[in-house]
Amino acid sequence: MDFQHVRYFLALCEECNFSRAAKRCGIAQPTLSKAIQRLEASLGGELFTRRPTGADPTALAIAVKPQLEQIIKAARKARQNASQLTGSRST
Repeated sequence: MDFQHVRYFLALCEECNFSRAAKRCGIAQPTLSKAIQRLEASLGGELFTRRPTGADPTALAIAVKPQLEQIIKAARKARQNASQLTGSRST
């Protein structure tokens, strides 16, 4: 599971639209689509029901979203801790 794929997944959950989520993430829409497909393969199921005007999270997406949000929160906390430690060492 790729960390960026998790970020893209969470953006798509909020936007419910591949184009808007891709723009928000600063990537092309096909890149987002491929990343979601890879995440779906990793998790073993479809995460979004695609429709012409957007995407709806599936039961699987809803089930794994809290854990994937925790991954992002833990990574942010790790970066904050590292920044504090490296900042205190340089002074």
